[in-house]
Amino acid sequence: MCGIAGFWHPTADYDRASVAQYMHQVMVHRGPDDHGVLSIEAIGLTLIHRRLSIVDLSPAGHQPMHSPSLRYTIVFNGEIYNHLELRKELEFAFGVQYWRGHSDTETLLIAFEHWGIDVTLSKLVGMFAIALYDANNRVLTLIRDRVGEKPLYYGWQKEALVFGSDLIALKQHPNFEGRINRDVLALYLRHNVVPSPYSIYENIYKLDAGCCIHFDLTQHHSQLSHASQQTYWSFSQLAHTQESRLFTGTEEEATDELEKLLLQAVKGQMQADVPLGAFLSGGIDSSTIVSLMQSQSTKPIKTFTIGFDDTGYNEAHHAKAISDHLGTDHTEWYLTPQDARSIIPELPKIWSEPFADSSQIPMLLVSRLAKQHVTVALSGDAGDELFAGYNRHQQLPALWRKLGNKPYWLRSALSALLSAPGADTWDKMYQIIKPILPRHLQHKMPGYKLDKLATILAAKNEKDLYKRTVSHQLNPASLVLNSHEAQSKLDSTQLNTMDFLHWIMALDSMTYLSDDILTKVDRASMAVSLESRVPFLDHRVIEFAWSLPSHFKQNAGSGKQVLRRVLDRYVPRAMIDRPKQGFGLPVGDWLRNELKSWADDLLSPEKIRQQGVFDAHWVQKMWQEHCHNKRNWQFQLWDVLMFQAWLEEQR
Repeated sequence: MCGIAGFWHPTADYDRASVAQYMHQVMVHRGPDDHGVLSIEAIGLTLIHRRLSIVDLSPAGHQPMHSPSLRYTIVFNGEIYNHLELRKELEFAFGVQYWRGHSDTETLLIAFEHWGIDVTLSKLVGMFAIALYDANNRVLTLIRDRVGEKPLYYGWQKEALVFGSDLIALKQHPNFEGRINRDVLALYLRHNVVPSPYSIYENIYKLDAGCCIHFDLTQHHSQLSHASQQTYWSFSQLAHTQESRLFTGTEEEATDELEKLLLQAVKGQMQADVPLGAFLSGGIDSSTIVSLMQSQSTKPIKTFTIGFDDTGYNEAHHAKAISDHLGTDHTEWYLTPQDARSIIPELPKIWSEPFADSSQIPMLLVSRLAKQHVTVALSGDAGDELFAGYNRHQQLPALWRKLGNKPYWLRSALSALLSAPGADTWDKMYQIIKPILPRHLQHKMPGYKLDKLATILAAKNEKDLYKRTVSHQLNPASLVLNSHEAQSKLDSTQLNTMDFLHWIMALDSMTYLSDDILTKVDRASMAVSLESRVPFLDHRVIEFAWSLPSHFKQNAGSGKQVLRRVLDRYVPRAMIDRPKQGFGLPVGDWLRNELKSWADDLLSPEKIRQQGVFDAHWVQKMWQEHCHNKRNWQFQLWDVLMFQAWLEEQR
């Protein structure tokens, strides 16, 4: 697990070594154990590597690394979980006998040399961001893993091609211009993250998941700037071919196969030459991963949980119960509000472009907790996307079946009626009637949900319904001055032939999973030099999950049916059967109280007008309505605040 960077600039008039020094120093958190720099002066290419040693801690794992023939040179961030199997295959097929060490980097190089890029990529099981230089053809290839677990930015700054794991490294290059892309900023307000293939800066992009891009360094930069991504694996293609690969066995047979694949994935991801553990929330996904880990370990697995004193946000007691049942070596940390709030000033430094998913805070804190004991932690992320676990997977298709045949004018009028009082007014009204409600409804605050219902009632079609559900801002370009919202995967027509449920699941995987969840986990864990691994994202598990008929995933109003059946073999159903709970924080209340002075400063009308980025009038309207409990604008304001905090960090 590492950080990579580099640049190609054959006409450079600066000291390449000094620039490389700056670029790797700012990524020390991604690789504190070692670093390496290689400048190929004849072509103007510099490759940079920071190393967090996980497999083969010896100098034999040092990068940049050359293949035996010296044709290929690599800088590589990630893990190839099946690299030992690939070694055996290379030994058998090509008589490879000599290995300098046992790192997966060396395996990659030998594989590229014998199989080439395309065949090698088809064989890999892992997460990775790779920069590979082919000296024979003078071609630089950038590659990102199938799902986007590892980040990889690239782009042109004047005549220089720059690339790396983190924008902070690219910013050290003397050609870096740093112009904010306002159209992408509008898109950020919709997604609350900057989605692929964009970055917050003009002319800098994220390589899409499952893609590679080739740069022929014998050409002029004006020709190279038109190089395009090539897809070697995609969720959309997987989704389109679902019907032709549909699993035809029984639910029990599907459970057997899923358990086998998950055991295989977990076993592969438990390979490490350093201490290893897992995040445990007590939900279905993390409990499944920890159960499978513990079943294959001769000693207690180390598990880690963050708890909250606020029962509305706490799941730590559930995690403790699962740990006690499985016999893990469990560590938990109950956070105070002060613990969580104290981390907020650090967020813009860790997420090097705006990122407004507030669950980044507990994710960062649980990573810090885990790092005190281990260097690798497995997580249960992606179970929801693969097995229809989000509430919207159940609710949106059912809702559209009820609403889709109602006249649009009627739904629009009802939407206006529901939204007029505002979420906080609904909550106050609820407090009045709460004593006469059934007990199972007495812990719920309906204001936000009614506000959201008002928004989705105005949807024009199924796709608009989903877009409204996942968007914080319905018209973000109106908030960002001089902008037109950029196109994103939410606007894609590639999946239009699919049924609504699987269309939602595919979009969730291609956007929310890749751009939000995996970005959150990567940045939070790497900020403390902790490697995170996600067994559900073994592509063999993904492909099997997408072969299952929908009734194996959701039934009787709940999702993850076949995954629940796997977990039933390790943990009693009664310990897991409870309403889904998110990894959220009471940000709305904090903004009215403890964080008010911080937000007041970032949202001051004078500052907003001077920066000339946001519509100061609309920002102030949201802020005042939120502070006076007229509307709950916590999500929209958090988007703006995280951008404002990030912008101040850049100055």
